[in-house]
Amino acid sequence: MAINASATGFTGYVEAVCAIQAADRGFADVLTMTFPAAKALEARRAEAYSGFLELIARARSSGHLRDDFVPEDLVILLMANAGVIAATGDAAPDAWRRLLGHMLRSYAAPGAPISPFPEAPRATALYRAMVRLARDGKDAS
Repeated sequence: MAINASATGFTGYVEAVCAIQAADRGFADVLTMTFPAAKALEARRAEAYSGFLELIARARSSGHLRDDFVPEDLVILLMANAGVIAATGDAAPDAWRRLLGHMLRSYAAPGAPISPFPEAPRATALYRAMVRLARDGKDAS
C-alpha cells in the first residue's frame, strides 16, 4: 500500500502541529487550553478542528488510519507532547519526535505504510533532563 495524499495530509498536519508546539512554548499552552470568552480565537480553533476532522475522514477512507482513532486522540497527543517538551527542554530538544513516531505508528491502520522511526534521544541527554526535573521539582516545593 503506497503512502497517499490522505495519509501524508494527516501525518503532515500532526507533525506540523507538534513541531510548532516544540518551537513555541506559548503556542503549546494555547493548543491544550480553551478560551470561551475569546470568540475570534475559538472560531479559528473550530475552523482548524473541522479541517482536522476532514483529514481524519480521508485518511480512514484510504485505509491508512485506524478506525478507532478519534479526534480526542490528538488532544491527548498534544498534552503528552507538551509534557515531553517541557520535561526534556534543551537537554533533549528532539525527544518529542520519538513520542510522535510512536503515536503515528499506533494510529496507522494494520498494513498501512509508516514513516521512518526517529532516533531515540541519547541516554545522557535524557539523564540531564531528569536531573533538571528533579532539581526544579525541589525548587518548587
